[in-house]
Parts: sequence; C-alpha cells; structure tokens
Amino acid sequence: MQDLLSRVENEGIIAVIRAEDGQTANEIAKRCYEGGISILEITFTVPNAAEVIAMLVKGFGDTDMVIGAGTVLDPMTAKIAVDAGAKFIVSPGFDLATAQVCQDLQVPYFPGCLTLTEMLNAINAGAKIIKLFPGSAFGPDYVKAIKGPLPNIKIMPTGGVTLDNVKDWFKAGVIAVGVGGDLCAPAKTGDFAAITERAKQYVAAIASARVPNKKGE
Repeated sequence: MQDLLSRVENEGIIAVIRAEDGQTANEIAKRCYEGGISILEITFTVPNAAEVIAMLVKGFGDTDMVIGAGTVLDPMTAKIAVDAGAKFIVSPGFDLATAQVCQDLQVPYFPGCLTLTEMLNAINAGAKIIKLFPGSAFGPDYVKAIKGPLPNIKIMPTGGVTLDNVKDWFKAGVIAVGVGGDLCAPAKTGDFAAITERAKQYVAAIASARVPNKKGE
C-alpha cells in the first residue's frame, strides 16, 4: 500500500476517466498513459466499469500502469472493483464502511471531503490521502487554510483542476491532483490524440510547479 501512496505523491496526478461507454473509457486510458500519466481512475459511472478495469489490468499487466476505481459509494462496489483488479478506491464522499473494507483488503482509500471535520473523520478511519472534492468550491487558498491546523495532511483536489491553475494547487501544498474533465474533454469529439498532448502538458506543468519546492524556496 505504501508503495502506491508514494507513487501517487511522486507522480502528482491521477487521471479521472468518465465516459459514456467502456470502449471510450479504455481508449482515454491508453491515451493518458501514452502522455505520461500512469495512474488512472475508472469511475463507476462508466457502464460496466468493473469490466473496463479488468480489461485494462489484463492488457497493461506487464507495464507500470496502475488502475483504480472511482465514484465508489459503498463496500460492495469497493469489493467488486478490487476483484476486478483495482489497486485503489476513490469516493466522492467519506463512507466509514467503505473505509473499513478497504483497510481489510489492504487497498488505499481516497475519500472525498470538503470540511475539516470530514477530513479528520477520514484520517481517523485510515485514509492516507484526502480527495478535496469538489476542489472548485473553494480553490487553492482553502488548502492553505486547512494545512494551518493540519500541516501534514495529504490533499489531492479533484474537480476544477485545469492547466491554468494546476501550479497554484501545488504551490498551496497539495501532494497530487485528480484531473478529469479538462484532461478528457477532447474524447467528446473523438480527438483522442489531443488527450495524449494534454496529458503531456499536465506532466510538464506539475514538474515545473515542483521545481521551487526542491530548491527550498
């Protein structure tokens, strides 16, 4: 589990994949991977999401692609996702029963939280990374406020992250970002090549955002 958590922090981005069908989700995942994003979240809003997860795990089993499941609302869905090969579970909100199942299965759980109380409850239930959702509700300044009383909390905003503001999120102290709509939007017009290019841009932007931190500035 710790290896995956470290990897999320090191790479700094999870691609959140939503699509109208499994084939499109599969294609988006491949294009994100080609662009340098190797940690991918298949949401359970995708039809037959478990099958998509299993297909990607099988197809990329000899690579370093990591597939997780998103929009997981209950323990049963979490179990289905893990059985399909998901390596981490993401929820739009915090659910104690789901957190407990993930603990039992030794799979990282990234619950969606907004308030400080929700975050504390999630941490006490074993969550190592908190998904700030929706990130667009408050923005990067909210992360700074949260890290005042909780300086060691690991926050990953999702919702509202774009190429224009991704550097601001990292400057505020997040350890990673979840990116969906802004990254995958070209799929709506069938322009999958644009997803690869956008993925490359995100990888570059995150690397650039982290340079000052490495210098201690």
